[in-house]
Amino acid sequence: MSVDGWNTLLVLGGIRSGKSEFAESVVAEAPTVRYVATAPAGDPEDTEWATRLAAHRARRPGSWTTEETAADPGRLAEVITAAGPNETLLVDDLGGWVTVLLDPAHQPADDTATIAELAAAVRASAARLVLVSPEVGLSLVPTTPLGRAFTDALGATNRAVADACDAVALVVAGQTAWLKPAATPTHPAAPVGAGQADVPAQAGPGQAGTPAQAGPGQAGAPDEALPEVLTPAAPATPAAAPAGAPGQADWAAPTMALPMVATGLVIQPGMELPMPDDYTGPQAVDRLATLDIPGAGLGVLERVVGFAAATQGTATPTPWGPVRVLLLHGDHEGGASAGATPGESARRARQARAGKGALARLAAENGASLQVVETPTSAPIEEGPALTGERVESALRYGWRLAEQAADAGVQLLVLAACGAGTETAAAAVLAATAGAEPPAVLGRVMNEHGEYDDAAWMVRCAAVRDALHRTRRSPREAKDILAELGGGDVAVATGVLLGATARRVPVLLDGPVGAAAGMVSRDLAGQARHWCLLPDHGGRPGVRLAADVLGLTPLLDLRLDLGEGATALAALPLLRSALTLAAGLPVHPSLGGGDDEDFTEPEPAGPGPTSTEPEPEFTEPEPAGPGPTSTEPEFTGPEPAGPGPTGTEAGPEFAEPEPAGPGPTTIGPDEPVAPGRRAD
Repeated sequence: MSVDGWNTLLVLGGIRSGKSEFAESVVAEAPTVRYVATAPAGDPEDTEWATRLAAHRARRPGSWTTEETAADPGRLAEVITAAGPNETLLVDDLGGWVTVLLDPAHQPADDTATIAELAAAVRASAARLVLVSPEVGLSLVPTTPLGRAFTDALGATNRAVADACDAVALVVAGQTAWLKPAATPTHPAAPVGAGQADVPAQAGPGQAGTPAQAGPGQAGAPDEALPEVLTPAAPATPAAAPAGAPGQADWAAPTMALPMVATGLVIQPGMELPMPDDYTGPQAVDRLATLDIPGAGLGVLERVVGFAAATQGTATPTPWGPVRVLLLHGDHEGGASAGATPGESARRARQARAGKGALARLAAENGASLQVVETPTSAPIEEGPALTGERVESALRYGWRLAEQAADAGVQLLVLAACGAGTETAAAAVLAATAGAEPPAVLGRVMNEHGEYDDAAWMVRCAAVRDALHRTRRSPREAKDILAELGGGDVAVATGVLLGATARRVPVLLDGPVGAAAGMVSRDLAGQARHWCLLPDHGGRPGVRLAADVLGLTPLLDLRLDLGEGATALAALPLLRSALTLAAGLPVHPSLGGGDDEDFTEPEPAGPGPTSTEPEPEFTEPEPAGPGPTSTEPEFTGPEPAGPGPTGTEAGPEFAEPEPAGPGPTTIGPDEPVAPGRRAD
């Protein structure tokens, strides 16, 4: 599969550097791969060499085919030339090919001409081609004539093939550095300030050109940039994040092995992103069995403890601190939005911005910030692509920067939410394309504004997905192609958020079809992303169920709430935090070496003075000390506001319900007082 528009890729590396594994990961998601083996069989008595060859064969999936070219060095150029545009070739490696080329059995031969023929075949290749080769230029000059002949020939081959390839990567100690990206910047990188549009590098294969500056309400225009996230496009030093803080690794750090251009990273298949800790998760779950818990334990919530431990890198995880909800708002035109009330999604977005509605109130209850994100409007998928390739690139980078901004602000957990006409239909199309499902099996029923099921609209949506799949039946099924043809703006931004959160080690709660579709797409770009995702509930949606099965995300609950995407995750968040609180705070059971119950003493009250064991004097009402607080049972004068305390969203305290000032009587009408403790019939 091509790497972000590159059709041919040369992977260099030293012995045991991981170059072959990286090359295999680049083509891992291709439907079929032809593995071109160039190395000779070797001495039958050399068991170590035979073991190496067997290890290479064992890593190849069963769907791959193998072609041997060791008998004739000229055969490799013929195989590459004959490969068609729908084929994927992995050549491993050119060191073995040079060994055969210099074999006396093939002499006399014009080595220079044969190398030139190979480079010409690579340059003209119509297939997706990945070649692996040892990098010998950093070693000492061999002391033998044969060794010098080999290094000279291999060095010449690497130079010729690197010049012919679209991209070149160098793998050192398992880390990948990109030596030859597809696009070269025409201007230096500069921090992006408030209100500035994202200015990509010079347009190349798969790269966006210079978009127009975004204006308010213009996110859906086909040729302008997404709104800017106020974070630098390329931080100058890793010191931008607090040193040693968990999850604060800089996304531009070289250890992430991501190719960079002037405006930031290039999102492509096979990215090397972090994985959660393999050991702390099981350790945290095992530790639960030692705690002083009266009953059988936390049940299914043990998975929450294991997930938090792995993502936090500690066997004693703590409840998540700052939480941010990203609400992605973007509509889909055409049959995807059949049955949707016009303007309803925009109203929901305005409501969330104002701190009102179910999502905002649940966010406030959890102390979470709420950020509404405008995504591009998507064209009808039954008629053509939902987005252009350039806009998909921009949306992916935009979502990545959203996750970057959250991580820089100290956010420890992201909740991915979405609202928009046709979002569930677009997500169903993505799930049908990536999981091979039928549209009716992944598309939930449509409910209109009156709370009634609209089966006619559901059939229109199913027909739109069916027509879109038929239209793209011969199109590539790579991640960016699926986002452009079927997913649209919200799914593309959501995918970028998952990738950016993974890069910064920030866990994500998924809730709803858009998040599930983004999880399916992100696995083709970086398989590590799904390991940073937690699915609290499937919500009764068939598409989410299917994605959960494919991604290995077992839902924790079965609440079947239907409050909008993201709301179920927020409703379940207090329960998840409670499990982490118990796991972090409970002591070890005394039978396993914990504290003795007899040593436990009740904590002293925090009152202003010592208590006494003598009988208390007759109670007298204290006199007020002045303009301070009044007695705890004042005469009822109506509910008073609870005070100017902080709310959970950035929109202000408008959604904070006032608390009553005391236990005085309430009323059910203007003339019907009801005493406390009585029921109004």
